[in-house]
Amino acid sequence: MFPTNQEPSHKSKLPKAICQNIFAFPPNRDTLGGTSYLIVGNEANILIDSPAWEATNQDFLRDQGGIDYLVITHRGAIGKTAAIQQGFNCEVLIQEQEAYLLPELKVTTFREKLQLNPTTEIIWTPGHSPGSSCLYYGHQGGILFSGRHLLPNQQGEPAPLRTAKTFHWRRQINSVRSLLEKFSPANLQYILPGANTGFLRGKGVIDNAYDKLVQLDLQAL
Repeated sequence: MFPTNQEPSHKSKLPKAICQNIFAFPPNRDTLGGTSYLIVGNEANILIDSPAWEATNQDFLRDQGGIDYLVITHRGAIGKTAAIQQGFNCEVLIQEQEAYLLPELKVTTFREKLQLNPTTEIIWTPGHSPGSSCLYYGHQGGILFSGRHLLPNQQGEPAPLRTAKTFHWRRQINSVRSLLEKFSPANLQYILPGANTGFLRGKGVIDNAYDKLVQLDLQAL
């Protein structure tokens, strides 16, 4: 059921509990150090981005009851999506502009947003990549899984970070503005970023997320 060419590694670390029923996987070399997350929920188990496809992670996912959905937040987070879908028979969700990168898989696409259940929504936030998106989880004060759209800077504050791989910088800035319009301090308490988690210095989350986003000087970026 879990085809892999990798042998179990005694050095592999287990995913870490970050919030209630939310686990963060160790950075994945296949996705340039990306961090993946698992939500273990009553409605569904949702994997955000591809963790390393190794025995430790496979066993952990199986012990949590498997995966219902694998959400890809940007093209750089695809990793071993094909193997994960084959192993867990999960539904793969990706923004329509990046679905072509998974030509042999059965995927579910969306344009601007996709409501998975009453408390969980995927939101298109283009800029980092054409199909960059975030997943919003409306529990625990509101949690945004931001992929690489918003990352912690060296001070651990959330920000859009321009890189050599950035697809369209102004669209990325506009996507930040759209999140500020959509949410408020009452329903966006945490950001769980898809990379740069070392800058969080062990906290694992960016708290007071909306207030920190409001403080960004988007005009100066």
